[in-house]
Amino acid sequence: MDIKIGFSDTAREVVVSTDEEQDAIIEQVTEALADDGGVLRLTDDKGRVVLARNSRIAYVEVGTATSRPVGFLH
Repeated sequence: MDIKIGFSDTAREVVVSTDEEQDAIIEQVTEALADDGGVLRLTDDKGRVVLARNSRIAYVEVGTATSRPVGFLH
């Protein structure tokens, strides 16, 4: 699933792909954003760590946990 992080001082967003459960990600983001002086820490599916200062985050979009079908449907 993809997680998009938008920032208040730039039009660019950061996209993190992860294999974690949607509910776990939402809980992690909610806890992190409760502290305005803290940092949101996410790990992607390749083990890379993304850190974002909470005071600069405008929004976090958490994608769905279901995969979309590829190809032709009958």
